[in-house]
Amino acid sequence: MPDNTNDTVPAISPESLAQIKIFQQGEVTEAEIYRRIAARTKDEKNKAALLRIAQEEAFHAERWRRYTGEDMKPERGKVMLHTIMARVLGFTFAVKLMENGEGNAQDKYEQLAVEVPEAMEIRADEIEHEEALLEMLDEERLSYVGSMVLGMNDAMVEMTGTLAGLTLAMQNTRLIALSGLITGIAATLSMASSEYLSTKSEGRPDALKSASYTGVAYLITVALLILPYLLFDEAHYLWALGTMIVIVLLILVAFNYYLSVAQGLPFKKRFGQMAGISLGVAALSFVIGIIVKQFLGVDI
Repeated sequence: MPDNTNDTVPAISPESLAQIKIFQQGEVTEAEIYRRIAARTKDEKNKAALLRIAQEEAFHAERWRRYTGEDMKPERGKVMLHTIMARVLGFTFAVKLMENGEGNAQDKYEQLAVEVPEAMEIRADEIEHEEALLEMLDEERLSYVGSMVLGMNDAMVEMTGTLAGLTLAMQNTRLIALSGLITGIAATLSMASSEYLSTKSEGRPDALKSASYTGVAYLITVALLILPYLLFDEAHYLWALGTMIVIVLLILVAFNYYLSVAQGLPFKKRFGQMAGISLGVAALSFVIGIIVKQFLGVDI
């Protein structure tokens, strides 16, 4: 990294100076965020990559300081938010979400470059070095995204269909919740066992961990989908069904957004596919529930 600290700083407009202060503040804050996340990262390779990015951010902040002449402190709220996000959702998601926000500043860099040509040099340096370092990150939980997708997607399809069918067949939220819970727990054990046997047959040493991710994702999804049937009283089964459908959509939005940030996968396409399958199965099962109820003449 070149050292330009002794270069003569040209006179610039108040507007450009204000933008530089924003950039400097951002670099100072992000450098601290990377240092905080690195301090809690056990894997030495990931820690080294995060610390190198922190150094890059600090170096860019110093280049901006030549123009402002101000020493800035990190924004505590933003540092705390991203540190907590890294603990809960993983450091890969936290840092890529932060860097995606930086990507929206391209126009501002170009405007600033009219007065400060160095701006585009700093921008190019960020893209070249920081993106390369981000690609070096290897978080364990992202290695099991396939297992989580398998568990969550299978639970979505099976449980939305099952609960929708039971809703019209039983018309009682407590009976639906009971039946759904028994079905969901049995399906969780079945899915986790199948994932274990599948990965074990491939000779993978992490078969148990992969099965655990699948089972946990399945069970959490089951619990969330059954929840409306426990909250509404016995007669409001259609309200419970509608709430369950809303929860399905919210889960799909949240999970696909997470994947779009952490792994750079397309959000709209994946969301559309998963929502179409889950809701399509639910609608078909709902109709089957009506037909079966009428055909068997069962009135619970």
